[in-house]
Amino acid sequence: MSFFSRKKRSSSSHAPSAPSLPESYDQRGQTYSTSHQSNYSQQQQQQPYYGQGSGGVSSYGYSGFPPGTSPDIIRSFEMVDRDRSGFIDENELQQAISSGYQRFNIRTVRLLMFLFKNPNDSLRCGPKEFAALWSCLGQWRGIFERYDKDRSGKIDLFELRDALYSLGFAIPSSVLQVLISKYDDGSGRRVELNFDSFVECGMMLKGLTEKFKEKDKRHTGTTAFNYDEFMSMIIPFLVSYD
Repeated sequence: MSFFSRKKRSSSSHAPSAPSLPESYDQRGQTYSTSHQSNYSQQQQQQPYYGQGSGGVSSYGYSGFPPGTSPDIIRSFEMVDRDRSGFIDENELQQAISSGYQRFNIRTVRLLMFLFKNPNDSLRCGPKEFAALWSCLGQWRGIFERYDKDRSGKIDLFELRDALYSLGFAIPSSVLQVLISKYDDGSGRRVELNFDSFVECGMMLKGLTEKFKEKDKRHTGTTAFNYDEFMSMIIPFLVSYD
């Protein structure tokens, strides 16, 4: 089984920011790495996990991975890139990041593919995008574990609210209710999100917030755009993975 590792944070940090989107999405080029296993994975056999350790080289010559990329990340990419094209599609990505413990819904995979897509091939991601995606998921795993207080593998509405708030997303309760209702199975039981759904919520909010901030140059929390700009911002984001 494969798990996500948690990134160590500086003790001087007051409020962590949400894991960043790749350079091809927001042009900031921020990258992340993680350095130790989570409490979840300590009880399991050692397997590749998101954001692991130091660098290595590909067994068949991939040159697109950033320097210092873990050999396990490279091997995970190689295992699903069966045609040796150097790119993987959404089904191959789903296989690479899923495990017996955590299966990613194809809807979440399509969202990740949209956010981490190769700038030259919108339907596939290459080594650089895959490494960034893997490390980003490690960040989200650390956040998820921090707020999954009972270690149930799920978080409820209030834990989700606290997790998002810690990342700088002060989501109104009305919006949060609409967001979490997406995962209501109609059984009448309390709605809880597994890690897959948490990643989908977090990445969707992160992506839309970054798009809004592109227009809100002064960071006032308000901006103005016309109908065409609004539709151009929202629709591609939503239809990319629905």
